[in-house]
Amino acid sequence: MAEMKRRVKKHLPNAITCANLFSGCIGIVFAFQGNLLIASYAIFLSAIFDFFDGLASRVLNSFSFIGKDLDSLADMVSFGFLPSAILYELFLRSPQINKVSDYLCYIAFAITVFSALRLAKFNVDTRQAESFIGLPTPANAILIASLPLIIQQYETLDHIILNPYVLTGLVVVMCTLLVAEIPLMSLKFKNRDFNQNIFRYLLLLFSAILILFFKFVAVPVVIFIYITLSLIQLKITSDHHHEQPTKA
Repeated sequence: MAEMKRRVKKHLPNAITCANLFSGCIGIVFAFQGNLLIASYAIFLSAIFDFFDGLASRVLNSFSFIGKDLDSLADMVSFGFLPSAILYELFLRSPQINKVSDYLCYIAFAITVFSALRLAKFNVDTRQAESFIGLPTPANAILIASLPLIIQQYETLDHIILNPYVLTGLVVVMCTLLVAEIPLMSLKFKNRDFNQNIFRYLLLLFSAILILFFKFVAVPVVIFIYITLSLIQLKITSDHHHEQPTKA
């Protein structure tokens, strides 16, 4: 019995990470088959697995270098390549793509490249133990996954979302945010202290309200609020440190 518990403690987080990877692989198949709705839902499912594998590691106190590398590899598929596949298919569906350039759609895979840079940087950057530097790949992937769902929800927006210039601009902005030297807060709660977690609570509150009323259209707004609250938190923390008297 003790041996079984030890095995569960050791392998459960990695098993959840593998579920993340499997979901991403299935999503890629659906994306290239043109079923972007299922592909988008696969990203959301992968994000759930990604959350719970970290939670399982902390609860079970089961950390390993293999688990860390496996997590990055799974994220590379689910949050690096899959969102690029979705963007690529959105480019192909653009009525104006042939008038612009048949090769412009390949810029979608810049998301994969910059996600790889983001994940490699995360694995070696000791500054990211308590927070993130640059937009996390799951947040970027979730925003991209919301696009086909927004089109389904509001068909009148398809001419905006499927505009090749809009999609190109989105790729440039998201790639920049992935590797930008911008400190962003982690959503990991180490305690329930309201003052220490006020910005996390605000983000969860705003997200719940917006998604409840606007569904998938709210996702880009939530990402914007996440970045804004992180910058406000950074400014307040920086001002607090500057106000503290230095020792003689």
